[in-house]
Amino acid sequence: MQFEPSLEPVVLLRRYKRFLADVRRADGSEMTVHCPNTGSMRNCVLPGVEQAALISDSGNTKRKYRHTLEALQVGHGHWAGVNTSRTNALVEEAVRAGWIPELQPDSGVEREVRYGDSRFDLALGKRADPHTFIEVKNVTLGPGPEDKDDGIIAFPDSVTERGQKHLQTLMQVVDEGRRAVLFFCVQHTGALAARPADEIDARYGELLREARARGVEILAWRVRLAPEVFVLEQPLPLIL
Repeated sequence: MQFEPSLEPVVLLRRYKRFLADVRRADGSEMTVHCPNTGSMRNCVLPGVEQAALISDSGNTKRKYRHTLEALQVGHGHWAGVNTSRTNALVEEAVRAGWIPELQPDSGVEREVRYGDSRFDLALGKRADPHTFIEVKNVTLGPGPEDKDDGIIAFPDSVTERGQKHLQTLMQVVDEGRRAVLFFCVQHTGALAARPADEIDARYGELLREARARGVEILAWRVRLAPEVFVLEQPLPLIL
């Protein structure tokens, strides 16, 4: 995912009303930007701390908030990608390019594919009859500034009933004889491994382990974050 122009370095002053953030630019001026993240952003937004950040410019002067918060410098000098609307595109790009050995694009790649009353982020095969359903999650919960920097990044950062339902539906896919994949897109430059955040959502962790035991495949990849480009760069081990 190339950024033209490159992402602009700013300082995050505060995040509020879930979808808004105030930043300070290099010239000292302040402005409000869009923050497309419905999660808690735990250990990404550091309370009471001004943080280095990156924003994109849509170039659309008709948008109320023309700029978007893309990444934050978090604990231990690492960066986390906080724009969850980028996640599916990052994974789709990697799949279409053939970078992920387990997810080859030869039979076709589709986005937003319905399955019963659910909708999966990606699917492989024909849109009307996919053989593989893929659910993508943005993973950013790393160690806080006072925690040991162990490189283990977790999901979710708050209780997610929606995520629990996705796991249950992925298990249904397997039961019906099709392939189901949960893809952890780890937008954290300090990531060495991924895990479920049992301390935050114990039920999600239980369902994740059940899903793997029943045949749901779980993949985790780290994203390289730079002002010019975000791109999936390497697979990560999953700690269960």
